Amino acid sequence: MTKPLADRIALVTGASRGIGYATAIALAKAGAHIVAAARTQGGLEELDDEIRKDGGSATLVPLNLTDSDGIARLGAGLHERYGKLDILVGNAGVLGPSSPVGHIELKTFNDVMAVNVSANFQLIRCMEPLLKQSDAGRAVFITSGAANKATAYVSPYAASKAALETLARAWAQETANTKLRINLFNPGPIRTRMRATLMPGEDPATLDTPEQVAAFIVPMCAPDWTETGKFYDYKTRSLMSFRAPA
Repeated sequence: MTKPLADRIALVTGASRGIGYATAIALAKAGAHIVAAARTQGGLEELDDEIRKDGGSATLVPLNLTDSDGIARLGAGLHERYGKLDILVGNAGVLGPSSPVGHIELKTFNDVMAVNVSANFQLIRCMEPLLKQSDAGRAVFITSGAANKATAYVSPYAASKAALETLARAWAQETANTKLRINLFNPGPIRTRMRATLMPGEDPATLDTPEQVAAFIVPMCAPDWTETGKFYDYKTRSLMSFRAPA
């Protein structure tokens, strides 16, 4: 039986652990070749082992996403090797400090924005031409409820996710008349290292796993997914449209 994502090339950032790791495995099981980008070489190698166990394939890209030239080189490499990109999952992100706004150093704030916003901007710039070469280019960016709740004490993270959402929505509008489909995915509280850092007293057993989340991201990467500029909320299992404040 032909797998639904057979012969498709999927770039997943932050693929060495958590939601990125689980999504890369789920996409590989669906037949995609995974281009896995992350800072952690060991985590990438573990991912490769897991993908190969199920007969899948992956290309490992050790990359700090603050290296904008590195992202550009990755785009050039994908163009040379495949001539296209079918799927982009912008998952990599950092939490940053848990502190009042006035106590946060400018460099610390900029470091969060560099990973959560600027790196995704550079990914869009470098991967859009490749996604447009696909017969059904799909992009999914992982966001957070902190963006619209303006959650206290994680202001750099909340601000960065709000910026990411606006960036993705603007890109979706610009490409609405193309074959590209661009959406956001909010996983909510999930059993990840980031969540444990933010909420150290929380029982992780009460939270869903990255694997459960990944099962809902995969359909958004498929050629038959038609929505764009939307927001999938995992907690409520609903696809939402953005609207202006009442």
